[in-house]
Amino acid sequence: MPFEFSEENRREFEKLIPRYPVKEAVMLPTLHLAQRQAGYISPEVMEYVAGLLEVPVMKVKDVLTFYPMFFEEPVGKYVIRVCHTLPCALADCKLVLEHIKQKLNTDVAAETDLAKGTTPDGKFTLLKAECLASCDVAPVMMVNDDLYKNLTPQKVDEILDSLA
Repeated sequence: MPFEFSEENRREFEKLIPRYPVKEAVMLPTLHLAQRQAGYISPEVMEYVAGLLEVPVMKVKDVLTFYPMFFEEPVGKYVIRVCHTLPCALADCKLVLEHIKQKLNTDVAAETDLAKGTTPDGKFTLLKAECLASCDVAPVMMVNDDLYKNLTPQKVDEILDSLA
């Protein structure tokens, strides 16, 4: 089934165009709009975005595969990214990650297999993040666009329970 923006997202897209010097430059915000609507960027969504921006589909694919915030397969309603770089590791992010895995009864998604880290109900997808740029408040995680800091297993429980 062909993808197309909802009326609201189409209006949002139209507001973006005049802010950029060329249509192609609006690709990142357009992909964000599309992913929010569709849940992930399917081949149909890529074709739609390419048509809107008047660029080849491969140009959209190049951008899509470069940025880790875009998904080419379904993910959970809540995408959890746990930072695992050195400052978070020193603050025991492994304990936090293991706690989340146990609580959600899932594993960490692999780059090529997001389903591996998605709960059976499709509510959560668990990922490791390379860096969330909050070293001073480690360990940290992001749930969709919200950053959570100074995590403990108890704080993680509160956060996840509030989403359930």
